[in-house]
Amino acid sequence: MKLPILFALLTATFAVRADVLLVDQHKTDFVIVVDPAATAAENTAAHELASMLEKISGARFVLTTNTQAPSHCILVGAGDAAQMAFPDVTFAKLGAEELVIKTKGTRLLLAGGRPRGTLYAVSRFLQQECGVRWWTPWASQIPNQPTLRIGELDQRERPAFEMREPFWYPAFNAEWAWHNRVNGQSEKLTSDLGGSVRYQGFVHTFYPLVPPAKYFAKHPEWYSLINGKRTTDHAQLCLTNPQLRDFMVEQVKDELRNAPDASIVSVSQNDCFGACECPTCSALDKAEGTHAATMLDFVNYVAEKIESEFPNVAVDTLAYQYTRKPPKTIRPRPNVIVRLCSIECNFREPLDAPSNATFADDIRGWSKLCQRLYIWDYTTDFGHYVQPHPNWFTLDANLRFFHEHGVKGVFEQGAYQSFGSEMAEMRAWVLAQLLWNPNQDGRALIQEFLNGYYGPKAAPILYRYLELMYDASKGFNLTCYTGTDAPFLHFKPLAVAETLWQQAEAAAADNPDFLERIRTGHLAVRYVWLSRWNELRKECTDAGANWPLPESKQEVANEWATVARGEPDKPWTHVTLLSEGGLTPEKWIASMTKDSQKQK
Repeated sequence: MKLPILFALLTATFAVRADVLLVDQHKTDFVIVVDPAATAAENTAAHELASMLEKISGARFVLTTNTQAPSHCILVGAGDAAQMAFPDVTFAKLGAEELVIKTKGTRLLLAGGRPRGTLYAVSRFLQQECGVRWWTPWASQIPNQPTLRIGELDQRERPAFEMREPFWYPAFNAEWAWHNRVNGQSEKLTSDLGGSVRYQGFVHTFYPLVPPAKYFAKHPEWYSLINGKRTTDHAQLCLTNPQLRDFMVEQVKDELRNAPDASIVSVSQNDCFGACECPTCSALDKAEGTHAATMLDFVNYVAEKIESEFPNVAVDTLAYQYTRKPPKTIRPRPNVIVRLCSIECNFREPLDAPSNATFADDIRGWSKLCQRLYIWDYTTDFGHYVQPHPNWFTLDANLRFFHEHGVKGVFEQGAYQSFGSEMAEMRAWVLAQLLWNPNQDGRALIQEFLNGYYGPKAAPILYRYLELMYDASKGFNLTCYTGTDAPFLHFKPLAVAETLWQQAEAAAADNPDFLERIRTGHLAVRYVWLSRWNELRKECTDAGANWPLPESKQEVANEWATVARGEPDKPWTHVTLLSEGGLTPEKWIASMTKDSQKQK
């Protein structure tokens, strides 16, 4: 029966909330308790909690090792004291990254499974109850709360994905990673920080495992037959060759014996096409309707043969380019991970949009076959790291799409070689939040980040910039190799974008930290002005518009170079690479300067 609205409102109005007063005017009666048998990660969590609560409130929280639970305590991690105070929590059944945040009277429990659950319980508590944010490794938000109250809490969470890696350069920091609950190996998380999902060989491992320089002369039959010739030039392996299969098994075993902390080993194709065309390989691929057939059959064989010695290791392979389409009947073994790659997609649109229909079909197909489907997604422009790339508003929809189709792990490849890439800090943080829980509002997260990282005055201006670029890119096929002549990089939208960034700088003029970050962000738009100076000048003249920059290209280039060089004691302000191909700011600016001299 549906309750009357008035009754429901009255019930909510008179509900009693049993607040817990953790800190009262810089003073606390609470102690932090860890078990004598606590892990290194649980001890890290307890020390971090004590440190952060003191920074927030000014109160000193004594940290004690105890098997008892005092009347006013915060219990960090599992143990005798936690079990005594919270007998309804079955700690042994918690998942490796599952967390529990729970109050009972004047006791608070922050615990989780091992190895990372307790760390995540602490970071979630500090985030949601205390308002702490770790925007980047160098920029945090720590509220000042001399009195700190929390309500009744009874929360149990686990991440949406078992492997979560926002592969952006600002994210390669262990402290930032565990605070934001990501667990990829590029963050170099040590055991006291919970460790990470570790690969042995990350990707494109065919030739590292079977080096042509060492084996081709003796075993040409192990390599692709292309146009009637065995070759290693832009080629792969002959995946149906029995001797090669057994050799690969031994190679993988040797790799794993030397990497006892690895939980995944990569057996994956080279970064090119070149599938083997021998009769046996061709027959299997033709029967299954995809080159993924020979790939998966090969990987299944390896996975089966290593399983007895390495029962906790999965074999990872790619569904990439020519292997993206799933086979008709071959199924991955339970200890096989298929990592589906989105490299051909239009990243301006969600990955389940009509423009990405074939990829959407592939993920639906693989999700029916795989127990462990991973995604390798692309969130930058590899040819122009420092250039507007308006995919910001599709990130949440994509991660929801992945989760809805049973994806277990997500690798979000971004600009991974340098600081200063376009909106890198924002994407890293937003992706970290969505990888934990993709049902969050991506736009709200973006606005929250802009407000915290660039300042409340500049944030609405920069959000209008994001909307401007996104709207101007409507109908455009945004790839991860977009040039500088896309529609949203022409004079009309760029002139508005330039004005907005100038307004943002003016809005942050009284805060050096915010201003420095905005100037770095402004490099993206100025990169396009300098790259297309002559064309944009002509578009401006043809439109009868005002030029929004200094008249001198040399002046703009000099200013750009100064900002990109950054501050000596702040490495995150140094832009060192502009593309995956290795273009440096110095080389690029030299070409701009030379062009300016020609114009004179």
